[in-house]
Amino acid sequence: MSRRLVELSGTAAAAALSPDSVVVLPTGAIEFHGPHLPLMTDFLIADSIANASVDAAAAAGQDVWILPTLAYTKSDEHHWAPGTMWISWDTLMQTVVELGNSIAATPAKKLVFFNGHGGNVALLQVACRELRRRFGLETFLMGATVPAGSHDGPEELGLGIHAGHAETSLVMHLRPELVDLGLAERSVPEHLAEFEHIGFKKRVTFGWLSNDFGTNGTLGDPTGATAAYGEQLFDAAVVEAVAAFEEIARFSHDGSAR
Repeated sequence: MSRRLVELSGTAAAAALSPDSVVVLPTGAIEFHGPHLPLMTDFLIADSIANASVDAAAAAGQDVWILPTLAYTKSDEHHWAPGTMWISWDTLMQTVVELGNSIAATPAKKLVFFNGHGGNVALLQVACRELRRRFGLETFLMGATVPAGSHDGPEELGLGIHAGHAETSLVMHLRPELVDLGLAERSVPEHLAEFEHIGFKKRVTFGWLSNDFGTNGTLGDPTGATAAYGEQLFDAAVVEAVAAFEEIARFSHDGSAR
């Protein structure tokens, strides 16, 4: 049986889902990723890893289902750049809340946002609580690639968050024909590394736009990216996602047995 929920009839979906079913909604983005990567980078990564992870989980006997990936999301930090397609935070919030309401109308009670775009994280964290409060869903947010921050390139100084070593390697693995490594440049805002407390992954975060740093829209160093490293990242992400789905399936807020 297909684990792509939209391939089933409504009747078959209602019969297949139960309160223990895990429904996965991938979230990507269509946005500028420097001159060397396609606009669909975040969509491609979220969609590919999520579908492979659900397939692997289903093969292991897990009750996991996937919805089509959201392409247009909160990418306003790249609003200035050609090709970026973004919707406002309130439009995206309303969208995911209404989708959550639709899921709550099925027998399934567990929803996972499988996110491939950093600009969505804060909003989806709020959405998880909103959906929990309003519809009683058990809601979860997980990243498409894991673990966060451990795959910085050797010259990224912990600042490789956009179109850098990891993302470029993943796209080289998934769709090598979409990558022009000849246009890749190291664009790392090195002055940020001087701050002890302030940074993308430090205790103090800050509001930013991707053209704030005097770079070409890249925040990282894609020059050493390889398809082989991308394959390693992809395989590791799938393995960890399958393990996470298993935990999500047996999770309960009050500790009751599932």
